[in-house]
Amino acid sequence: MIIVTRLDGRHFAVNPDLIARIFESPDTILVMADGARFIVTEPMAEVIEKIASFRAQVISVAYNDAPGPAKRSSHLSIIHPADPSGPITGGQ
Repeated sequence: MIIVTRLDGRHFAVNPDLIARIFESPDTILVMADGARFIVTEPMAEVIEKIASFRAQVISVAYNDAPGPAKRSSHLSIIHPADPSGPITGGQ
């Protein structure tokens, strides 16, 4: 969740995965996937930075909680199909 501020100064948390669009004209408006709209005091760039930081934190927590070998890898890898010995085929 990210914390944003209403025009009256109250803070609230919003799930960034449910934000469909962000407008800035001049107020910043968050349009949610269900159509709800929230006007917030933060500029659009700050909201986007909060979303990026939230997602980086989620990845960091997942990485740090990963068992053994996954922690030693410094890059992301592809998740292979259920049968790792079989060839990976494209959509033919």
